[in-house]
Amino acid sequence: MPKTFDAIIIGSGQAGPSLAVRLAQAGMKTALIEREHLGGTCVNDGCIPTKTLVASARVAHLAHRAAEYGVLTGGEVTVDMKTVKERKDRIVQASLDSLASWIGGTENLTLIWGVARFTDAHTVEVGGESLTAPRIFINTGGRPTVPDWPGLSEVPFLTNTSMMALDTLPDHLIVAGGSYIGLEFAQMYRRFGSRVTVVEYADRLIAREDPEVSDTVREILEAEGIAIHLHARGIAVERRGQGVRMTATVGDNSVTIDGSHLLLAVGRLPNTGDLNLEAAGVRTDGRGYIQVDDTLRTSADGIWAMGDVNGRGAFTHTSYNDFEIVAANLLDDDKRRVSDRITAYALFTDPPLGRVGMTEAEVRASGRPALKGVLPMTRVGRAKERGETLGFMKVLVDRETHLILGAALLCIEGDEIVHSLLDIMAAKAPYTVIQRSVHIHPTVSELIPTLLGSLKPLE
Repeated sequence: MPKTFDAIIIGSGQAGPSLAVRLAQAGMKTALIEREHLGGTCVNDGCIPTKTLVASARVAHLAHRAAEYGVLTGGEVTVDMKTVKERKDRIVQASLDSLASWIGGTENLTLIWGVARFTDAHTVEVGGESLTAPRIFINTGGRPTVPDWPGLSEVPFLTNTSMMALDTLPDHLIVAGGSYIGLEFAQMYRRFGSRVTVVEYADRLIAREDPEVSDTVREILEAEGIAIHLHARGIAVERRGQGVRMTATVGDNSVTIDGSHLLLAVGRLPNTGDLNLEAAGVRTDGRGYIQVDDTLRTSADGIWAMGDVNGRGAFTHTSYNDFEIVAANLLDDDKRRVSDRITAYALFTDPPLGRVGMTEAEVRASGRPALKGVLPMTRVGRAKERGETLGFMKVLVDRETHLILGAALLCIEGDEIVHSLLDIMAAKAPYTVIQRSVHIHPTVSELIPTLLGSLKPLE
């Protein structure tokens, strides 16, 4: 006989544990199934560890610039990668310990280790044991894409996951992929002291962004000594001594790159292959992402999908919001929807990119009359005081309603100050609310009203 529960959650990423605890606290007998480690990508090899490494890389970068600020370090700046990794590991472990304690201390909640596989719409099998529940929630996340390049199976390569185990400094890191994950690692390891080359299939970096964002990010990275090859085709790799050789066609030229390490950052895939979703009647799209409605219900009654696996957002904050949407509808009689949220994310290079709402290309494609404001960071007092004047701020506004449509803040603290615009957008308030507010001087945020005061018709 199968073990009976009121609810089963498969996967312990950002949505799973929070929902499991809410359901258990509501009196439901709940099972949380995890195949490998608690916390999912964010805690183990995503947000927490990478941003910890970014912090170490930024300190190294500032140490190299210390003389510009009148600070003399008294010698050569060096980076101890073992200590860098040890610091990262301590911070990750503290998060894991806290999560394990929270789950273990919750009544009505059972943590089960193993790989879950559906046998029907209300039953999963884990380690030869059957579990059944009227409500099942899938939170299995994603994994790095491994391309089918010639020779790749014969050479050692890294992904954002295996990169977390590295405690030595690559002599020359080849980063395959010029988007968010790849660029963060590229700048990070360049600042640690590696030679870094980025190879990207598209004709510009972070191709989903507006061209001026892509171009400025490229200029910033190249100024730090990172080599960048765009529009790469015919990529092949082979072992070269202890390292790897990559060949590609870039434009009309053949390019050969010899590196000590190869990092693959060319996209991600959903973890749906082991679930046997067909047995449960759960439909997926052509890429394997689980199809869900506006409340995250799948095609099978009584089954929901949250987080990266549903293709409705690839961020920790969207995954956690998925939990909030499911919990609100199930437990709080609060009709929250995925379509209610505003697109917002960041690229954690230095300076970071804070993005919210529509890009300029999307605004133009919509055909609506709009206003645009742009402010270079060379006009921002706080940026000049800090010696960090790279980048710009851009905002787009509906000309008729005065509602903010989107913004790109590629600047010092852009990942923080973007929330001032996000909150106004969520409140559906006109841009004049923030334009007329009095901000504190000297800060970066105080220039948001100035930015909004520079609006001109989008031609």
